[in-house]
Amino acid sequence: MRKSFYITTPIYYPSAKLHIGHAYCTTLADTMARYKRLAGYDVFFLTGSDEHGQKIQRTAEKEGVTPIAYVDGIVAGFQKLWERLSVSNDDFIRTSEERHIKVVQEIFRRIYEKGDIYKGEYKGLYCTPCESYWTNLQLDDNGCCPDCHRPVEEVAEEAYFFRLSNYADRLLQHIEENEDFIQPVSRRNEMINFIKQGLEDLCISRTSFDWGIPVPGDEKHVIYVWFDALTNYLTPIGFLDDAEKFAKFWPADIHLVGKEIVRFHSIIWPCILMALDLPLPKQIYGHGWLVVKGDKMSKSKGNVVDPLLLIDEFGADAIRYFLLREINLGQDGNFSRDALITRINADLANDLGNLLHRTLNMIGKFQGGILVDPAGGATEFDESLTADAKTAVDNYTREMDVRALSDAVKTAWNFIGRASKYIDETAPWALAKDPAKKGALAAVLYNLAESLRIISIMVAPIMPTTAQKIHEQLNLPGDFAAVRLSDAEWGKTPLGLTVGTPVQLFPRIEIEGEGKQAVKKNKGKKS
Repeated sequence: MRKSFYITTPIYYPSAKLHIGHAYCTTLADTMARYKRLAGYDVFFLTGSDEHGQKIQRTAEKEGVTPIAYVDGIVAGFQKLWERLSVSNDDFIRTSEERHIKVVQEIFRRIYEKGDIYKGEYKGLYCTPCESYWTNLQLDDNGCCPDCHRPVEEVAEEAYFFRLSNYADRLLQHIEENEDFIQPVSRRNEMINFIKQGLEDLCISRTSFDWGIPVPGDEKHVIYVWFDALTNYLTPIGFLDDAEKFAKFWPADIHLVGKEIVRFHSIIWPCILMALDLPLPKQIYGHGWLVVKGDKMSKSKGNVVDPLLLIDEFGADAIRYFLLREINLGQDGNFSRDALITRINADLANDLGNLLHRTLNMIGKFQGGILVDPAGGATEFDESLTADAKTAVDNYTREMDVRALSDAVKTAWNFIGRASKYIDETAPWALAKDPAKKGALAAVLYNLAESLRIISIMVAPIMPTTAQKIHEQLNLPGDFAAVRLSDAEWGKTPLGLTVGTPVQLFPRIEIEGEGKQAVKKNKGKKS
């Protein structure tokens, strides 16, 4: 039986403005999911949209539309972005869907019948933008929400409460005994300290608005948006209707979330699962933020970067490469247009693109486009290239297995550099002038094509469209979608193969005019 892997992003709040931060989290998750498929796992990758709550209702009212009409348009934007980014999610869950409503209400019933939900009255402070409850002691120095630093509202209404406090000690023990449960370590330490301050029972219903899932049997209440949203991870894997699928994929292998919502995922969510007598997810990983000139992106600061415009200009794979190469998972990372263009020119056009273009040109020029049998020919540099290829694949596999994505990207690019150095070491143009070195030339050109085949496998989770193009330009047999990591062994490119015509993967980019934002893509020259 093949191993399974279940990965989720948070279900995204329907913000009216898409930004590159949305693309970052989902690109991370997609790369992990693609790698696991490459490694032979049965993968279920979930993303979606979190559509209920007071903030949505108020915004829709201002727009003069119903809440569902308001979120429909925004959700379509998310789905378009994932498609443009080549995101390979297996499901897209909307919390307004009937399948999810049934799950949330059944979970409410089960926990209520267990005695861990009770009715009372809530009097306290609420941050509508974050959909978060706070105490006076938790507010920032200005008396505002400690997360978004905007004013909170005083709320007083009848409400249902979840006995979060019943599970504090058990949760703390689980976190302390399972070091990988919350990562990175800085997030883990934050959550331990938060729990040790004491957990209060959680208000999980509202009566002051109606855009939400009704409490079963008491429909003047709607269920608190986070209680609703967190349970989305159970809906698509058959919690109520497919026991076999649920057993296969639960517990989740990783919930990948932004660091600002780790608290909900690592405290509220595990307590809900404990109340349901379900196993906890294996890992909750809080990634960092993308920052622009030292500030987190926000509409109010005017530094939001539109990912769709970037994709229009530079292509999805270039954006994916930059995000994965430039930022260490778990840390904040800087985004700038200049840095993106530098990476495209240096790493994608010069390194990868030029290696493929030169290799195919030389095979075409010196051997009529055919990988001929070396007939025993070789150079003194061949064994070292072969050994370096194996080392690269081994290191890449180890790094991807521990989710060191940036390191894995660098490992792949180090081997790209090694293959380029091999061209300089062997000088195929010189070998081609000496008929006695025909076998050595054939060996060199075969080794370059084989290096590129292995490179295409390593870059497949990172830049899926580019990997496919390399496969196609090499004219390799078979469907690239069927290629697996185990195929990254030396010697699987067939002799006698007629390679394709080289087409530039990433033309160099030049800025048109000093200080201007417009870019120009060069047509480039053949090597």
